[in-house]
Amino acid sequence: MRNYILIVDDEASIRIALKGVLQDEGYNVQTAPDGAHALDMIAAEPPDLVLLDVWMPGMDGIEVLNKIKEMNSDVEVVIISGHGTIETAVKATKLGAFDFLEKPLSLDKTVLIVQHALNKKRLVEENLLLRSEAEKKQQIIGNSQIIKKLIEQINKVAPTRGRVLIYGENGTGKELIAKSIHRLSQRRLRPFVAVNCAAIPEELIESELFGHEKGAFTGAGATRYGKFEQAHQGTLFLDEIGDMSIKTQSKVLRVIEEQVFERVGGCKKIEVDVRLIAASNKNLEEEIKQGNFREDLFYRLNVVPFIAPPLRDRRDDIPLLVEHFLRELCIQNGKKPVTITKPALQALIDYNWPGNVRELKNILERMIIMASGRVINFEHIPPLIVKPAVGDSSINLKSNSFKKAREEFEKGFLLQKLKENDGNIAQTARVLQIERSHLHRKLKAYGISLKE
Repeated sequence: MRNYILIVDDEASIRIALKGVLQDEGYNVQTAPDGAHALDMIAAEPPDLVLLDVWMPGMDGIEVLNKIKEMNSDVEVVIISGHGTIETAVKATKLGAFDFLEKPLSLDKTVLIVQHALNKKRLVEENLLLRSEAEKKQQIIGNSQIIKKLIEQINKVAPTRGRVLIYGENGTGKELIAKSIHRLSQRRLRPFVAVNCAAIPEELIESELFGHEKGAFTGAGATRYGKFEQAHQGTLFLDEIGDMSIKTQSKVLRVIEEQVFERVGGCKKIEVDVRLIAASNKNLEEEIKQGNFREDLFYRLNVVPFIAPPLRDRRDDIPLLVEHFLRELCIQNGKKPVTITKPALQALIDYNWPGNVRELKNILERMIIMASGRVINFEHIPPLIVKPAVGDSSINLKSNSFKKAREEFEKGFLLQKLKENDGNIAQTARVLQIERSHLHRKLKAYGISLKE
């Protein structure tokens, strides 16, 4: 489709000359003799680019430019003037003009600027499209009650400046939650920077977070910006913060309190504006008791706690996740679309998923690659998946008492949840989304005795 260019100038000779040149370049060109006509035409059909004269009867070009940007900020505008001044050029640029041309016009220069303006518009549109596609891939998939509550919590917290601490097992999507918060925040156009604290050696973590000056240590051949600087005015996600050393925790705490830090080997104070989101698969309250985590840092980070639910607690979402991943993985692996049979899907629903959503995606990718046809059957399910889920063997299936069977299942379920949360009753109650007193009563009824 040809780009649509609107020429706005009170001189008929200028309109005719420019229209002829740009039509020869293959553009769809329309003209307007003044600002009022131009605004009516833009309202009816927004052009890709406007070539706008400054000095015209009625509204001048600067006023028209302002109204164009109010109507549609995506329209690119190049200002034309026979009385060009630096002041006018600066004012036009501040209002969003792409460039400034002086009369008498150089037709070659005009064509070049038109190309540059349209290229910029195309790049912006492509960037928005890519960002939109990326955001679709980062959507939280699910329709279960636990996911609906999570999304509701994200929507409440995202627009604020509140720090967030995300709890959850490996593979539950803690980074996905952090990205969703960033995407819905006022910082969404600024960087989102993620750091896996568990994956960086202790001797490198400070340089990774705060950067270093040239010559700060052997091998530091140049100044390097750290993650805090890279995330300035955006969001910094500290994943697995429970693996961070006490020494580094102290420095992170100082940055939170003062919004100031120094690069390794430097003495210059660097101010930074960063929203912190942290995550951990550990029980940080227990880590505090063991002396592995600073209590003051915990309370700084734990302004709004989130729970990333394990997949076994949201089995209703598995069909949606399977459909989403099958479609995405087929495209990534160059495969034609595949479907999954009901018995195969049911096997996936019944599995306990210790590796959570990450494990589900990996299993699906394996099946897509290994399956010869376009249908995933029960026989394609890995043997590990079709084994009984952990805890199922504890239920007495021979019991003729429904009440007894239900009690045995509930006891086994509670024992499994306590095991997953290292025996911590408070954490288990949070995961199960029940009152701690209610959990206490259940444990007492089943003769289960554990420490807080």
